[in-house]
Amino acid sequence: MTTAHFSFSGAFVLGLVGLAFHRAHLLSALLCLEGMMLSLFMGFSLWTLQTGVANFSAAPMLLLAFSACEASAGLALLVATARTHGTDRLQSLSLLQC
Repeated sequence: MTTAHFSFSGAFVLGLVGLAFHRAHLLSALLCLEGMMLSLFMGFSLWTLQTGVANFSAAPMLLLAFSACEASAGLALLVATARTHGTDRLQSLSLLQC
């Protein structure tokens, strides 16, 4: 495993650990998800460059587009939650509450 692969894998694992253990606020969970998506994009781009196959050249851009859509949906949920509940703490959210 090269140092580039190790760093992208490490960044993904750190984002996953942050998502698993620091779930106090919705914003911190969204930032961990964005870090994971950025490491996936960088690793996928590196893999596409190393293989040299022209069929996969648009795949990292498609992943980046889906990441942008995920970020916008997450921020919309963050704003809606902050308006209705007054905070972005995940402990104040309940599925049983309408």
